[in-house]
Amino acid sequence: MGQLAPIKEEPVDEEDGAKKMKRLSTIKKKMAWTKWQWIKTRLSLISSPKKPNNIKILLSVLGCPLSPISTPHPSSSSSLLVPLKGISSKAQYIIQQFRGVTQMGKSLKSLYASGNVEVSMVKTAEETEEEEDQRWMSERGRFVVWEMDPGMWLIELVVSGWKIVAGSDGNTAWRNTPWIGTHAAPGGVRPLRRALQGLNPSTITSVFSTSQYMGEKEMDGQDCFVLLLEADQPTLLARSDHAAKIIKHIMIGYFSQTTGLLVHLDDLQLTRIQVSASVQPIFWETTINSQIRDYKPVEHGILVAHSGRSIVRLAKIQQGIEKQHQETTTMEEEWTIHDIAFDIPGLSSDYFIPPEEVAK
Repeated sequence: MGQLAPIKEEPVDEEDGAKKMKRLSTIKKKMAWTKWQWIKTRLSLISSPKKPNNIKILLSVLGCPLSPISTPHPSSSSSLLVPLKGISSKAQYIIQQFRGVTQMGKSLKSLYASGNVEVSMVKTAEETEEEEDQRWMSERGRFVVWEMDPGMWLIELVVSGWKIVAGSDGNTAWRNTPWIGTHAAPGGVRPLRRALQGLNPSTITSVFSTSQYMGEKEMDGQDCFVLLLEADQPTLLARSDHAAKIIKHIMIGYFSQTTGLLVHLDDLQLTRIQVSASVQPIFWETTINSQIRDYKPVEHGILVAHSGRSIVRLAKIQQGIEKQHQETTTMEEEWTIHDIAFDIPGLSSDYFIPPEEVAK
């Protein structure tokens, strides 16, 4: 490590101070512009009649969404050791059962997985004619996921020549897309939703350890226990800004009463966007419903879901003078896992260092 520079004892030059303030102001404006560009892109792509552009909205929504809440103890050396105190006995029983049936009895510190995805837009009722295939613009791709305790992960997803990269170093989560560039996710680190889709039982156990028991419900032909996760108001506020305010973000897990496995995952996020006081606000409601299937034993006998399907509905709700107007876009993703390994030799925190733009 190099020697630290000596502290200047002389008064700071006013001109240098003004330059520094100007530079900080420019950085803040650039960050705000980047976030607004993401919002504007989302607005324009949904209303755009050009089908090729929709690959961007597909990857923006389906590519690497995050969990609504963080893991409760990110400093723990193993998320398997998260205490289950403070939640209802029923929720605790369900989590303990899931932990047992997936054979998560060892302290596993890292994970690697790769798989295939197929994403597509789904036609509305007006666009579909009789028995014609409801899907159009179907695209196939591949993804790779790396995870390391505590709170570090990295995903690369390539579909139709487009590449999305997202990651977390345990302190900051970020994302890079070709049409927006690199930007940090506000509100701290959260687990990757793809890991909660049966991919990493350790992460599922940790995240749902703070859930609420909501009763029983039949889902995908199975009787299930229902557990709810909901982001609190301080968390939602930390992820919002003056233009986009996240009003609600919840996730619901359905655990089979027969097998104890997580078989279905729903989440809903409601965002209010208002760029100025003179413009009517627009509400975005994003719902993701995921079926989780094909659990198979891998290393150490751990059960991991090897396939699944997600349906996403992105509703744009605008309050007009006379009535409420709503536009809905529906998307679909099918995924399969073809390679997975735990405790990767040589994997270190250096693999999860964020890009220079995020560090600045």
